[in-house]
Amino acid sequence: MDAINTKCTLLISDDTDSNIDILVEAFADDYDVMVATDGPSTLEAVEKVMPDLILLDVMMPGMDGFEVCRRLKKETRFEQIPIIFLTAMDQLSSKEEGFRVGGVDYVTKPFDILEVKARVLTHISLLLARRSLANQNEVLEERVRERTEELNHTQNVTIASLASLAETRDNETGWHIKRSKAYVVILIESLKDNPNFGELKDREIEELIIKSAPLHDIGKIGVPDSILLKPGPLTHDEFEEMKKHTILGSEALLVAERELGSNSFLRIAAEMCRSHHEKWNGEGYPDGLSGRGIPLAGRLMAVADVYDALISSRVYKPPFSHADATTIILEGKGTHFDPDIIDAYEKVHRKFEQIATELADQETASFNLSK
Repeated sequence: MDAINTKCTLLISDDTDSNIDILVEAFADDYDVMVATDGPSTLEAVEKVMPDLILLDVMMPGMDGFEVCRRLKKETRFEQIPIIFLTAMDQLSSKEEGFRVGGVDYVTKPFDILEVKARVLTHISLLLARRSLANQNEVLEERVRERTEELNHTQNVTIASLASLAETRDNETGWHIKRSKAYVVILIESLKDNPNFGELKDREIEELIIKSAPLHDIGKIGVPDSILLKPGPLTHDEFEEMKKHTILGSEALLVAERELGSNSFLRIAAEMCRSHHEKWNGEGYPDGLSGRGIPLAGRLMAVADVYDALISSRVYKPPFSHADATTIILEGKGTHFDPDIIDAYEKVHRKFEQIATELADQETASFNLSK
């Protein structure tokens, strides 16, 4: 017998001693053999030590083999155990019942022991092949999980590294990045049941939008310090230069996205970077997009970005109160902002206020993007 079977357990269930003796002698060298002489003892034996295969007599007193098989197949633990029925010659008509209740094969009595051994080996081999395939699938699934975790970690590190570049240009940017990301999370949660935002039911898209949030101002790296850090209102020309940060950031991210492939997580980040200053009425920049022609990531960040700019202190303006900022946000419904997103904001604006309080600019606080 093949060495692969040496660790397999075979349960022989028959009420005839001579049959048991023949079968035990035939299989004892190659299998761990258990014996049962009726239906109840067969069920008890399986409960104690689950066999790899059962040779099951059909005609036994009290509970026949068919009933034993039915009960075993009802149990999730035991339903995969292959059962070969032992059937007398005058019971051949019952073989269909054997297959119906879950048997995999049958052997007629008086049996040829070589035939029995061949049938057992065939089904044990199939069982072991299935187990091997299942193990391989588990290994592959584990490798996929590990790879996914590795990719997620790489994405997070990449985003944190890129976002930290923007932070170095402006000591207010770090906390702005952290707060705006939190605002986007709040808006997404409040929009999931809105039929106009079906894409948010895709967990991957949701996660990519949230991950992209810290990169929306990455283009400010390319804005001259004289403009970015100017302690006062910008001139027309300076503002035109500042507006270029949407293009600079998106183009830089698209270069990286092309290197990583068309399914890169940076695609949505590039969309958000370019479109978060677009307006619902088409009067935004840089492309003058309008309505749902503005990518969802940009529409979400537009609200988060403006709210945070309003409640934040700048060298050229004091911070607005949450109430005043909310009034301005609501007034922008249908002109600056997506009306559905503003309806969502109106329901959750107190959560924005809480985030603004908890994550207020703190010059000495550490900036941890992962929180």
